[in-house]
Amino acid sequence: MQSVADFRADAEAFLATHASRLDRDVSGWEVGSDAVGAYQVLTDAEAAAAIEAARRWRRTLFDAGFGWVSGPVEYGGRGLTLEHERAFLACEAGYDVPAQTAFGSTIGMIAPSVLAHGPAWMRDELLAAMHRGDVLACQLLSEPGAGSDLAALRTTARRDGDEWVIDGQKVWSSNAHHADVGLLLARSDINAPARRGTTMFLLPLRGPHAPGGVDIRPLRQMTGAADFNEVFLTGVRVHDRYRVGEVHGGWDVLRTTLGNERAAIGAGGAGYGGAGLAGLAPPDRVIQLIRHLGVDSDPLVRQDVARLVSGYEITRFTALRTASALAAGREPGPWTATSKLFLSQHLNRSAGTIARILGARITADSGEWGTFAWNQLLLGVVGVRIGGGTDEILRNTIAEKVLGLPR
Repeated sequence: MQSVADFRADAEAFLATHASRLDRDVSGWEVGSDAVGAYQVLTDAEAAAAIEAARRWRRTLFDAGFGWVSGPVEYGGRGLTLEHERAFLACEAGYDVPAQTAFGSTIGMIAPSVLAHGPAWMRDELLAAMHRGDVLACQLLSEPGAGSDLAALRTTARRDGDEWVIDGQKVWSSNAHHADVGLLLARSDINAPARRGTTMFLLPLRGPHAPGGVDIRPLRQMTGAADFNEVFLTGVRVHDRYRVGEVHGGWDVLRTTLGNERAAIGAGGAGYGGAGLAGLAPPDRVIQLIRHLGVDSDPLVRQDVARLVSGYEITRFTALRTASALAAGREPGPWTATSKLFLSQHLNRSAGTIARILGARITADSGEWGTFAWNQLLLGVVGVRIGGGTDEILRNTIAEKVLGLPR
C-alpha cells in the first residue's frame, strides 16, 4: 500500500494541476468575503449552478483516483485507508475548488448505507456513480409527526407482488428537488413494534425508472434559502429490487445512516461542506471583529471569546476523535452523537456571543463589512440544532445508549 506521505505528494501534484492554491497569508479585516453561516444562502439558480460545479469536480477527482480514496476497489474506490482520505481532504482544503455541500448526504450518509446493506446490483451500479457525482442522493426520513422520533413515522409501504406501494409524506429533505434518488423509510408492517415493522428503499426520483406519484415542494427558510423540501408520496410503486436491507429491517439501515450522519455533521461537514467547522464560526474572524469594534480590552468580552475559542477546539478534537475511531474500524452508532451535539452547542453559544457583541449590527445591514454577515449564523444555527437529531434527543441517546443510564 502506498504510504501516506507519497500519497500526499501525489495529491498535491494533482491539485496543483487542476485547481488554484488559496493564499492563506491574505487575511484580515475587509479582505475577501465576509460570509459565515451554518448554511449557504443561494438563489435557486445559484444552487443549481453550485451542484453542477460540484458534479464536475467530483468527476475530475474520481477519474484521477481521488474521488473515493478509502473505498473498496471492487466498487470504484482506491482501496486505501481513512488516513489517506483525510490527508487528501487536508490538501484539498488549501485549494480553491467547488464546495461539495450538496453531496454531503450522498457520500457521507447514504453511500455507506448502500455499501453496508444494499443488494449487489445497487453496490455495483450506484456506489461509484455517487462518489463520481453522477448520482445525487437525499434522505426521505423525517415526517411532519416523526422527526427526531422516527419510530412514529406514518408513511406506509404495502407489498404488491414484486412491487411496493408507498403512501405518505416526508419533510426537511435537503436537496430533494435536485436529487436523483432518495433513501426512504416506510412502515411495512403496521402491526409490528414501531422499530421492527419498517423497510428502507432507495427511491428513484429522476430518470426512466422514477415512478409517478412523487410531488417535491421546496420550503423557503427564514434565511432566504430553499434547501429543504417536503415530499408527498401517493400510490408510488417501487420494485423490490430498490429495497435496502431486509424486509421489516429498515431500522438496522437507519442506524447506519444516522450514525454516519451525526459523525459527518459533527465534523462540520469537512470535506463535503466546503470549509467545514472552520467556516462556520472561525475564531480568527471573531477576534478581528472585537478588535474592529474596539471592545477587545473589555474583560467580559474577552471571557466570552475565550469560551468560544475553547469550544471551537473542543469541538474540533471531538470530531477528530470520532474520525479516528471510525478509521480504526469502529462501527457508526449512538456514540457518534457526541460529535454532532458538541458542534450544535458550540455554534449556538457562538451565535449568542457574537449577537451580544454586535448588538443592532446583526439585525440590520448597514453595509459595514464583517458585521451583518453573522446574521446567517444566528438564523442558520437553529437548523443545526434540529438536523440529524435534536439536541434533546441526542442527549437521551448518549445517556441511554452510550452511558447506560436508566430512562
